[in-house]
Amino acid sequence: MDVQSSGFKNSLVALGPIVIFMVMIFFLFRSQQKENKRKREMINNIKSGDKVITAGGIHGIVGNVKENTFIVKIADNVKIEVNKTGVVSVMEKDEKESK
Repeated sequence: MDVQSSGFKNSLVALGPIVIFMVMIFFLFRSQQKENKRKREMINNIKSGDKVITAGGIHGIVGNVKENTFIVKIADNVKIEVNKTGVVSVMEKDEKESK
């Protein structure tokens, strides 16, 4: 009877790292899904007049919102077209006023 119970304990000990690994993977995917959802919402809420920063580090003001792109004014008489996925952050209103 001792041989059988020790075999069962060894099986549980062997499953421990596997269970821990699975839990870590679950939390990793969960946090990635939350981040993707937050970014999607941020992009969908951008409107004309918002200050944005692109993945390339360009700061500008959104002038026009199209289906898949934004027209961003980066200087007087200088406008560029940026993919929506290229925007990494939107500056908050209090950040706009302080600069």
